[in-house]
Amino acid sequence: MILELRDVHTAYGLSRVLFGVSLHVDAGECVSLLGRNGVGKTTTIRTIMGLTPPSSGQVLWKARDITGFPPYRVARAGIGFVPEDRRIFADLTVWENLDVAARAAPGARTGWTIERVFDLFPTLRELAGRHGGYLSGGEQQMLTIARTLMGNPELLLLDEPSEGLAPLVVDHLGGQIARLKREGMTILLAEQNVNFSLELADRVYVLEKGRIRYRGTATELRADEALRRELLAL
Repeated sequence: MILELRDVHTAYGLSRVLFGVSLHVDAGECVSLLGRNGVGKTTTIRTIMGLTPPSSGQVLWKARDITGFPPYRVARAGIGFVPEDRRIFADLTVWENLDVAARAAPGARTGWTIERVFDLFPTLRELAGRHGGYLSGGEQQMLTIARTLMGNPELLLLDEPSEGLAPLVVDHLGGQIARLKREGMTILLAEQNVNFSLELADRVYVLEKGRIRYRGTATELRADEALRRELLAL
């Protein structure tokens, strides 16, 4: 495994959100965090990224304890974060958004370049000179993922990537994430869209009130309608 959370508890001030969350992600797989709104999915991602450090427990990256590292150190270690609110640079062009995030791949690994992310997201090539603030929601989401890839992460944290997007755009985005997975990218996906997640994920964790309620394969959860209804109110 390359990422592991051990008995993680996280709070915002006096408000506790995560209660003993333990999970792991193996290299090359896509793992999904599922659950209703407000159960702790985003907090789990933020805890890994160092944006909301845990009050107890450990975050391990390649068996190295990175608990409480500031976000820039987590990013330098090889973890890329695609936030729910996208946070593109509205006053920069698409090309400039990508260029400012460029970071060489470590070792002999083939790195992401602007040309390579344009190959993954052809729409962005057509919009290279347009300012970020003039992009649609789907285009901004593509740009956010592409910009994160320019940092050459080994693990991609995706927080609610389908949120607020039209169904056709969600289907297109799912295909591009599936391509990343086929090319060997390791992905941890926090998502409320169950069908979107189960199409992509190898394994699933379901959160409820800040605790892991279920862990298993996406195939098992997809096949058990009663369990999906119990855990996810489907």
